[in-house]
Amino acid sequence: MTTQTATHSDGIPIVSKSNDPGAIAINGNLKLKVLPAKFYDQFLSDAAKELQPSPIRGLFPLEKKPGVISLLAGKPNQSTFPFTSLSFTAKNPTNDGSETTINIPQDQLAPGLQYSDTAGIPDLLRWITGLQERSHGRKHGRNDGTGEEGWRVSMGSGSQDLIFKSARIILNPGDSILVESPVYASVFCFFLEVPTDADGIPKALYTVPYGCNPTGMTASTQRRKEVLRLARKHNFIILEDDPYYFLYYGKADPRPPSYFSLEATEPSGEEEGQSYAEVGRVLRFDSLSKILAAGLRIGFSTGKSNRFRYNIFAAGPEIFLAKVDTLTTSANLQVSSLTQLITYRLLQSWGYDTFLLHTQNVSNFYKEKRDIFERALQKWLGGGIPEQSEGETDEGKLAEWNTPQAGMFFWFKLLVEDPSTAAADQEGDSRALIETHAYANGVLALPGTVFLPNGSKTAYVRASFSLLSEDQVVEAIKRLRKTVLEVRRSKQEAS
Repeated sequence: MTTQTATHSDGIPIVSKSNDPGAIAINGNLKLKVLPAKFYDQFLSDAAKELQPSPIRGLFPLEKKPGVISLLAGKPNQSTFPFTSLSFTAKNPTNDGSETTINIPQDQLAPGLQYSDTAGIPDLLRWITGLQERSHGRKHGRNDGTGEEGWRVSMGSGSQDLIFKSARIILNPGDSILVESPVYASVFCFFLEVPTDADGIPKALYTVPYGCNPTGMTASTQRRKEVLRLARKHNFIILEDDPYYFLYYGKADPRPPSYFSLEATEPSGEEEGQSYAEVGRVLRFDSLSKILAAGLRIGFSTGKSNRFRYNIFAAGPEIFLAKVDTLTTSANLQVSSLTQLITYRLLQSWGYDTFLLHTQNVSNFYKEKRDIFERALQKWLGGGIPEQSEGETDEGKLAEWNTPQAGMFFWFKLLVEDPSTAAADQEGDSRALIETHAYANGVLALPGTVFLPNGSKTAYVRASFSLLSEDQVVEAIKRLRKTVLEVRRSKQEAS
C-alpha cells in the first residue's frame, strides 16, 4: 500500500502542524522553534526602521479580491504593447543534443509584459519555494505564502542585488560584520573592514560556503555546524551567499548541508525533555546565473517569514525580506516580469527532476574543466621539468594550491622566491607580477590582494577556468611558468 502526500494546487507538499503551536515536529522528536518577529528589531539598521511600504505597491494585493474595481496603479494598457507571443528553444537535459520548443501565447505572455509584485511573479515564487523545500529539506506548507517553518522567497536582479539591499537593511555605518578572508571582492562596496574592540559584537556573518569566490573552498559539514553554533551562542545572522550550490562536484556523500538546511536539523537546546532547533537565523541567497543564463539576472533570497501586511509571497527572515522588498520598490520596482516569466516557463516545462539533472550536467561540465586546469598546473607549475622544456633545470614547485570541490575558480600561490633562500618565507606580491610581467607575457589572472579586506599584498592569484579551451589553459599556464621563472631569476641576479 502506498501513501500519497497531500499537496497544494501548485504541487508543493502540505505540511501538517505539530500539536505544539510554538514548534513543528520533524526528524522524530526534534521540534522547530521559529524566532519571533520582535527578535529581528536588534538587527535592523536605522535606515531600515524608517522604511515604509510603497503607498501604491502596498495596495496591489487588494486588487486581487474578486469583484473589486481598481483605480490604483498607473499601469499601461497592455493592448498597446506590440508583443503578441513568444517562442524559444532550450536544451533537453534528458536527451543530449535535442531541444524543446516553449511557446508562450498572448494570454500567458501578458503577465510578463506588465508590472508585477515586488517580491516576484507568483508562479515563479511557488516553483522556487518548492525547489528550496526539495533541495534543503525545509517545509513551507501554506498556499498563502506564510510557511509552517516561517520562511519565504523574494526575487532579485541577481543575488548581488539582494545582498546589497540586505546589507542596507542590517548595517549602520561602523557596524561590525564577519567576512571570510579572502572574500568576494564585490561585497567591499557595502562590507567594510572595521576595527572591533572587546565590546564589538558582529551583527552578521557573510559566507560563501560552496566553491567560495575566490578560493574555491567548500566548507565541511563540521565547520558549518561550528559556525551555526557560534551564531546561536553570540547572536548573529548568517548571510549565506550560495551561487555555486548547484556547481558542487566534490566527493562528500552526503554533500555538506546548507546553513538554511542545517539550522532546521541541528539541535540548539532542550525544553521539557524535548530537543528543539531554533530557525530563522539564516538569510540565504541563490542565483540562477551560473546554471541558466547570467544575462537573465535572476536571483532569490530565502529567509524567515512572519505575516507582513502587504506581502503574501514567501521564503527566509520575512522581516528582512519585507524591508528588502521595500527598498526594491524605491530603487527598481521589481525584477523584470518578462525574464521571470521566461525563467518560470522553462522551469515549469522541465519540472524539478529535469532541472536537477540539468544542474548535475552543469556540475560535471565544470568538474571536467577543473581537472583540465589542475593537470596543467601540476605539469607546468607543480615541480620538475615538463616535457618540451629543453635546456631547463628543475626549479622546484612554482605554485601551491588546494583542489576546489565546487565553482569555477582556482586560488593558487605563485612561488616567486627561490625556496632554497631565506626570502622564501616572505609574502610575495602577485599584483606587481600579474600587472606587469604576466601581462607582458600575454596572460592575465586576478591578483589576490583585491579579495583581502585590508588590501594587503599576497602571492595568491585567482584564475577562472570556466571559459577556456584545453589548449588555452595549457598555453596560459605555460606563460605563467615563464613569468615566475623570469621574476625568480631576476631576483637571484639582483641579490
